[in-house]
Amino acid sequence: MRRGRWAGLALLLCAAGHAASDTSAEVAQLLSQLASSGCEFQRNGEWHDGPAARAHLERKYAYLLKKNLVASTEDFIERGASRSSASGQPYQVRCGAETSASGAWLRAALARLRARR
Repeated sequence: MRRGRWAGLALLLCAAGHAASDTSAEVAQLLSQLASSGCEFQRNGEWHDGPAARAHLERKYAYLLKKNLVASTEDFIERGASRSSASGQPYQVRCGAETSASGAWLRAALARLRARR
């Protein structure tokens, strides 16, 4: 009986690790898309290019992981990629003449990413 419990726990931990790696892979893909999109990213009133946006959001993602605050890609978008932690101002993404909230832009990119799988 004990051996069965340990096997179950090991399976559960393995599944949790797999889910975390799926989240990390999705976040990496989203940030790569943002970096290569040609779009600009606004935070705290200043516009930045895609690679600078990716670098900033990678730092926020690492911080959230360290604090164990990300269980899904959606958690990252909501807690780290939608607004400034310092000012509370929402982030924006501008692609040409079109500007949208970064959370909406990233959720749409995530939906496209998942639809391709």
